Amino acid sequence: MTAVELIHLTKKFKEVVAVKDLSLEIRYGEFLFLLGPSGCGKTTTLRIIGGLEDPTDGIVRIKGQVVNGIPPERRDTATVFQNWALFPHKTIFENVAFGLKMRKRPKKEISEKVEAFLDMVNLSGYASRYPAQLSGGQKQRVALVRALVVEPAVLLLDEPLSALDLKLRQQMRFEIKRIQKRLKVTTIFVTHDQTEAMAMADRIVLMNEGRVEQIGSPQDIYYQPNSKFTSDFIGETNFLEGAIAGLEEKRVLVDLAEGTRLTAPSGEGSPQSGRVLIAVRPENIALKRERTPSSQNILEGRIFDVTFLGATLRFHVEFGGKIVMVDAVGDGRLGKYRQGETVFLEVDPECCLLLPG
Repeated sequence: MTAVELIHLTKKFKEVVAVKDLSLEIRYGEFLFLLGPSGCGKTTTLRIIGGLEDPTDGIVRIKGQVVNGIPPERRDTATVFQNWALFPHKTIFENVAFGLKMRKRPKKEISEKVEAFLDMVNLSGYASRYPAQLSGGQKQRVALVRALVVEPAVLLLDEPLSALDLKLRQQMRFEIKRIQKRLKVTTIFVTHDQTEAMAMADRIVLMNEGRVEQIGSPQDIYYQPNSKFTSDFIGETNFLEGAIAGLEEKRVLVDLAEGTRLTAPSGEGSPQSGRVLIAVRPENIALKRERTPSSQNILEGRIFDVTFLGATLRFHVEFGGKIVMVDAVGDGRLGKYRQGETVFLEVDPECCLLLPG
């Protein structure tokens, strides 16, 4: 059930290694994201799959066939580029029909398929227009159906939403996901936008410096990061430095540098001794004015700043010379906290992730 297989893939540009020994299997019908910061190798990997770059080493298989050396037009792939690359002198119908004409499909089939795909993205009345007459979102949809109309085995998307404003990007995320699920086309989407990947992906391949940092579902990547890089890149995280003071049943006792002791779960593979980092998300910290007798994992600090984010408030709390982020639902009571006020932060023990220091 493997649509695309990458085997020990490496790509060098002179002395720069863009992709390092990458191996990956992508399932049929899967919506997979290559995610990571600029320069991590995600776009290079996509271009190798599409035949736009040749690997320095390694094998690329599509539907079980080795495609190394096969040009892009002879691979069963279609690519939507960052700038959409529409033909400005052709109508929308002609743009969408281009790939079918190159494949010498019958005129009737071309007409029927173009009309059906334009209707799928609510552009059936735009066939006679030109790209300059469309909005950014409409151009993006034209580029998408132009790639899909040839029914590729693999759809490659190279940051196709980066030129759109925030609200339109959010709308197009839903649109692309809807179409992908409807057509069940294997899709590989490159982005540096973690929110985009979390909202749309079946699986995320997080890349860093040309190699795979972690692979998993959005939930796995967010809740079970395997490194500081993953925890820091996906969402926002507080990192508290400390040393393991002991073990207690299924918990680890950690003494922070600031003189506070916290407990964290002792999971499989978690450190058992030495210096560690406790990673905790802002939403897993409760803000309180008083320390209650039953409270656990308490940090005492002072409010440095309060930021209104609509549905939530972001508190920046100074603790031991560091800033701890706390997110809370923005109700009236929370709005009464003031800069400089002493507060207590109750850290959920179950949501503390131990990482090597």
